[in-house]
Amino acid sequence: MKKIQNRWFVAIAGVVMQLMLGSVYGWSVFKKPIMELNQWTKPEVGMAFTLVIFFLGFAAAVGGKYVDKAGARKIATIGGILFAIGTLGAAYAIQTSNLILLYVFYGVIAGIGNGLGYLTPIAVLVRWFPDKKGLITGMAVMGFGLGAAAVGQIAPLLIKNPQIGVANTFYLFGIIFLVVLTIAAQFLNNPPADYSVAAASAKQSATKVSSATLPEALKMNQFYLLWIAFCINITAGIALVSNLSPMAQSQLKITAVAAGTIVAIASLFNGFGRLFWAAISDKLGRKTAFVLIIATQIPAFLYLPQTTSYAVFVALTCYIFLCYGGGFGTMPSFAADTFGSKNIGQIYGKILFAWAVAGAAGPMLLDLLNDSKLAFTGAAGILLIGLVLISLYKKPVLKNTQTPIPELKPVTV
Repeated sequence: MKKIQNRWFVAIAGVVMQLMLGSVYGWSVFKKPIMELNQWTKPEVGMAFTLVIFFLGFAAAVGGKYVDKAGARKIATIGGILFAIGTLGAAYAIQTSNLILLYVFYGVIAGIGNGLGYLTPIAVLVRWFPDKKGLITGMAVMGFGLGAAAVGQIAPLLIKNPQIGVANTFYLFGIIFLVVLTIAAQFLNNPPADYSVAAASAKQSATKVSSATLPEALKMNQFYLLWIAFCINITAGIALVSNLSPMAQSQLKITAVAAGTIVAIASLFNGFGRLFWAAISDKLGRKTAFVLIIATQIPAFLYLPQTTSYAVFVALTCYIFLCYGGGFGTMPSFAADTFGSKNIGQIYGKILFAWAVAGAAGPMLLDLLNDSKLAFTGAAGILLIGLVLISLYKKPVLKNTQTPIPELKPVTV
């Protein structure tokens, strides 16, 4: 009899992979040094981040079906290698002052690799942990937020070192990504077809949970409510994520290293928010959690650009990052509860395309308007729209199911 892989090894590999991929959220600490080194404008450098997030979401949307069909380990390996190549190529682009190469390597190649790598642990882990969907997806995507915390603290010190600088920092990260991501990807396998967890299986059997196919999901209004609400939460949050370091330096009159510390602290909240809100959603329900995530950010966005208090700025930033991460922590289980887990790779991949759209809109919101008060008032406005939309959500009744899909609560196994 074939021995079943320990699911916690799969979980650890997924978190490690997300830690490496989450380095993209530390982009704001590179922004100003790259601008100063190559005399590029703020929108020009910001476009690299816009592209990487767009192609991240695009690759996740397209790659979902391959995770289900070609195998998780293969897709995770390809994703990790592409992300490393994109990072190394970005180093060369910065070193040679080639803006187009920066867009191609970091924006397109690293973005595609990141999207493939990001989706795979989520799609795999909801199958290994049917009894702990909220907790385990929160743990996985928590790593993505924490990766930026490490970059926010380490990168400014490396960049400031005259023997290293910006380009060599990217070279160093690229080599680390290549080694660590390739190793972690080898542990990401889907469970056997007959795999089950006793307690979760008993609960699922009692409630006769069905799963929608991708075409069926695309015909449901719930798919579009989740997609738009998710997109709005990301758009608002990523406007701050992509501009935090230069905004902190300008608004608080602090150094780049001090701003990097704020990025690191806020990124911890981005990471822990994914686990925190996922756990809240297990207790209160996915819809209630998402309503709270969106509603409570509105006053924070309105007040943030007006404060010159270091403590208030950090507190509001950390809370926005907590809620930003919370959207990523709750949406995988929200989608799995809505459409079932069988085809979640394809369905959630399409929902993640919202990340691509938001990645194009959010970072440029502040770059183009060049007015944080106006930009964040707009962010608060779209969050209000998202609040109205998610409030309209009602859990569907799937085909061959007599009752709405239940939200599985964590059980001891």
